Amino acid sequence: MRLGLNTAYSGPRMGQTMELILEAERLGFDSVWSGEAYGSDVITLLSWIGARTSKIKLGAGIMQMHARTPAMAAMTAMTLDGLSGGRFIIGVGPSNPQVVEGWHGVPYGKPLQRYREYIQIMRMILAREKPLEFDGGEYQIPYRGPGASGMGKPLKSILHGRADMKIYTASISPKGIELAAEIADGVIPVWMSPQWYGQLYQPLLEAGFAKAGGGKNIQSFDLAPYVPCHMGPDIDKCRAPVRASLALYIGGMGARKRNFYNSYVRNFGYDDLATKLQDLYLSGRKEEAAAAVPDQLVDAVALVGTGERIKDQLAAWKSSPIGTLIVGTTQVEALRTIAELCL
Repeated sequence: MRLGLNTAYSGPRMGQTMELILEAERLGFDSVWSGEAYGSDVITLLSWIGARTSKIKLGAGIMQMHARTPAMAAMTAMTLDGLSGGRFIIGVGPSNPQVVEGWHGVPYGKPLQRYREYIQIMRMILAREKPLEFDGGEYQIPYRGPGASGMGKPLKSILHGRADMKIYTASISPKGIELAAEIADGVIPVWMSPQWYGQLYQPLLEAGFAKAGGGKNIQSFDLAPYVPCHMGPDIDKCRAPVRASLALYIGGMGARKRNFYNSYVRNFGYDDLATKLQDLYLSGRKEEAAAAVPDQLVDAVALVGTGERIKDQLAAWKSSPIGTLIVGTTQVEALRTIAELCL
């Protein structure tokens, strides 16, 4: 099992975060990941990290598809990959309708269809076998629709990128997980538990692998969940930030009828909790929502407590089909403990 580090978004603490990243690289972590919502962008941050590191891979978790054309995403990937000596990992996702339409000002559309076309176009650009032409439901290249000049020309990338660059998706819906197994090289769940693998992931991944053909399987695919880690002697204090995050995502990250995280935890028997957290969070009772998150859920998706307790929790992850454990922590001592136990 490889180790990754999740840095979250760029911000005023990035000086301290950079020290953490450098320590992760020294310890032998395979990758560092960041994302974007409606503030900092992921590529600028990863470029800065790439300039200050030499070995650790740079994971985009994720680039918002609606914010970039597939060609722009491929150009960005090839550029950063070339500058970093082949260390960039492509991660793409659809975000959610509130961000896509409320921030980027474009229609949300059909995310699964967009995934399929977006990744296909990116792979065509990276392969550089012929000038780019594509006729799909979401993308038409060269563009011939309303407002077109009629002068669009099929083009081939000037830059020679790596055709084998890995592409991950941030899928958590059943259809999205299956699609990831079919068309991507890995999937990045926002959180999961090793006990959830057989319950949801295994049948969906195997169905996607079968569609892909060519002997694709879990050994050639990277299941890479984000796993929060808070180490310390006070278990309740360690659980508190995880509770707050789960309450935010399950209760308030999206509209009542279109919250992907709320739907996600229902797959694991948390229907009543999902409804309760949404009711509390959307009515402004955020602290009550956090308090309502049970210990069982926190312990399922996070590493919390003393080093010895985290060692016990890690045993389940290490015996699971997880390819990369992407640890979210701000604690150097937690990084060192996990590295000692896993590397």
